Amino acid sequence: MSVLRVFIAIELSSEISQRLDQVSAELKKRMPVNAVRWVPARNIHLTLKFLGDVSSTHLDSLQKMIQAACGNYAPFDISVGNLGAFPSMHRPRVIWVGITAPETLPAVQQSIELGASHLDYPAEDRPFSPHLTLGRLSRNAAPAEQQQIGQVLSGYNIGFLGAMRVEAVHLIRSELSPGGARYSRLYSASLGEPR
Repeated sequence: MSVLRVFIAIELSSEISQRLDQVSAELKKRMPVNAVRWVPARNIHLTLKFLGDVSSTHLDSLQKMIQAACGNYAPFDISVGNLGAFPSMHRPRVIWVGITAPETLPAVQQSIELGASHLDYPAEDRPFSPHLTLGRLSRNAAPAEQQQIGQVLSGYNIGFLGAMRVEAVHLIRSELSPGGARYSRLYSASLGEPR
């Protein structure tokens, strides 16, 4: 029995990935070197549920759950834009770009959360906040660097980056390696196709 590290997410269009790459490149120029661990644009996705380590014997149950969760919802459009930080712009730990979406997105996420809880995966303790993570502050970033990064973020406006149609939700494997995480799609569930 093998164990896989997996999560459920929406993948981005290549156009939006390219724009996120441009935003990251511009921000890197303005920020202290090595203070932020940037996520490569090809690895940025909209996470709906992080499952962690999962036995390969559970993949079939997860696939059925994801299809059931997504089948009742029609495809929808999301818009990407605006810069933010968790917990705040003044004390950033995570740098992100926002998502604007119809009520379908949180409904799909809640359906997946509920389905995962029926399979004994613990529920998230934080409310769903759709975002795309550009980078995380390094653990050894100095307070002065954190302050400088907050000032850059507060003064940098990216506006609207693009829109895309969401037609599927994916079960994705994450493999950690010295060169960073590598993601591979294990399963895709189309929206609006009940099983």
